[in-house]
Amino acid sequence: MNHLSLIIKREYLTKVRNKSFIIMTFLSPLIFVGIFALVAYLSSVNSDTVRTISVLDESGLFGDEFVSSPHTVYKMLHGVPLQEAKIKAEKDENYGLLYIPKTDDLESLSKKVTFYSEDSPSISVMQDINRLLETKVNVLKLREAGIDSQTIKDLHININANQETFQGRETSKMSSGLKLIFGGAAGYLLFMFIIIYGNMIMRSVIEEKTSRVIEVIISSVKPRVLLLGKILGTTLAGLTQFLIWVVLILVLMMAVNSMFGIDVSAASPSQQMVQQSLEGGSQEFIQDVMIEINNLPIANLIIMFILFFIGGYLLYASLYASVGAAVDSETDTQQFMMPIIMPLVLAVYVGLFTVIDNPHGTVSQVFSYIPFTSPVVMLMRIPFGVPLWQQLISVIILFLTFFGTVWFASKIYRVGILMYGKKPTYKELWKWLKY
Repeated sequence: MNHLSLIIKREYLTKVRNKSFIIMTFLSPLIFVGIFALVAYLSSVNSDTVRTISVLDESGLFGDEFVSSPHTVYKMLHGVPLQEAKIKAEKDENYGLLYIPKTDDLESLSKKVTFYSEDSPSISVMQDINRLLETKVNVLKLREAGIDSQTIKDLHININANQETFQGRETSKMSSGLKLIFGGAAGYLLFMFIIIYGNMIMRSVIEEKTSRVIEVIISSVKPRVLLLGKILGTTLAGLTQFLIWVVLILVLMMAVNSMFGIDVSAASPSQQMVQQSLEGGSQEFIQDVMIEINNLPIANLIIMFILFFIGGYLLYASLYASVGAAVDSETDTQQFMMPIIMPLVLAVYVGLFTVIDNPHGTVSQVFSYIPFTSPVVMLMRIPFGVPLWQQLISVIILFLTFFGTVWFASKIYRVGILMYGKKPTYKELWKWLKY
């Protein structure tokens, strides 16, 4: 145990004192916040753009329908030939020209409306125009049939069924989406952490192997203790860097907001959706979000996230270390990386395409117990309500597999760490396990 603590301390200090580690610790948050600030700035510039659209309505049916808004200005043209209107709109650098011809019936009118522009118009702009025209045409069509459109509108009743669990807990229609966001974020964060810091462990083993430092260390320390020390030391260094990133990102976001007036969070699509809902006076969206956040098992999520995060990372870190011990250079690792990466990729796909559809189905449950996929899949399932005993069984299986993997990896580590100048095959790795 004394050797283990020394190895953990050595690995930790070696990582945190490394120049590249220090540079990336402080540079990465700057890049991250800088990108989001740029996206937020460009989004604000785009949202401040005022589009001017000329409207040539020869039918005379839509004169009062086109009402300008802060972002869209409609200029009505009267008694102007189409060709002249196109030239004028292009000369004035308008966003486009909407042409509504005069026709004998509404059916033919719906097929002859044309929008002229320099480039392809925005999908949202065309949707707004089409919705406006469609509403007016449908009202006129009802009048032709002798039906009062206002009466139909007054008689129309919207049904929005309330949702509750059998225990009387209120839920909303956005329940599944919000739960998937929480679970997916947790699973994706673990996925990225494993990829980044697993490679760090692998490179560390390769560097020590090629520098022959490992030959000195291995003479006084058991391979299993050395491997475990490297994994835990690098894990602590990774967690230190991650915590510094979180603090720096929060500080930089507040600094950018106060100094430049740029809301970095506005770069998030979800933030834009909330803002649009508030602007539209929709309180239902906010109420649904608050209901679901209150219903989420936050404490359960945090505790299980920590356990699965640690267990999943340690499991894959041991595999990365064994790969580093088996090769002489990072280029030789490609043949062994696919079996390690594929379970992670599979876990993400199962989580996204199976958990959201049926979080308590057979496929979701099976993959939430398999240790190579459970850290991602189970984290995605927990917001949907997973019994505590299932979560505990999954955690126990994960950590038992980690200890078994350390034993398995130490076998390869013990032999491979002293092998030079030869690319091992899977057949040779199997032989090393028998030594």
